[in-house]
Amino acid sequence: MKRNTFVNLGLIILAALAVTLVGIRFLGPTISRAQNNQPPATQNEKPFDQALALENLRKAIAGQENKPAEEVFKNIQMLKGMPAGRLLRVMELGYARSLGANCTHCHVPDAWEKEDKPTKQIAREMHAMVAVINNEQLKKIKNLKGPNSIVNCTTCHRGQTKPALNLPESTPRG
Repeated sequence: MKRNTFVNLGLIILAALAVTLVGIRFLGPTISRAQNNQPPATQNEKPFDQALALENLRKAIAGQENKPAEEVFKNIQMLKGMPAGRLLRVMELGYARSLGANCTHCHVPDAWEKEDKPTKQIAREMHAMVAVINNEQLKKIKNLKGPNSIVNCTTCHRGQTKPALNLPESTPRG
């Protein structure tokens, strides 16, 4: 009788594990979209194509690339004075790449000026924090190697939307 109980218990555990794994496989894409503040994709909805979006933005600002960003785009609150063409590169390489995300992490496609996502304001506040660190705090550290030491998004995020907190083991240097 006890052997049957263990066999049945083992089968129940295996079945629960299988259901869990299948559930994770099917829910995985939904979970990752939710973590990136992206709405679930519908059958008719194409996934966001960042390269195409940036290409369309570059076409839309053609001839205005050297104008200040705030004269070309709506709702520019930081990086004022930066040329519009450079702003697109900063968003693509400085923000999206550093966070391992695409434009939709902070923006509503084709309504870039909207304030619908809290991540947009978080990015502004993090930008202000980086400015304080670079312009005030690092200058106070004596014997820092290099006169122009800086931090940026990549310093902490390393391609992740949440700052990287778990670093791999390293060998101490002498």
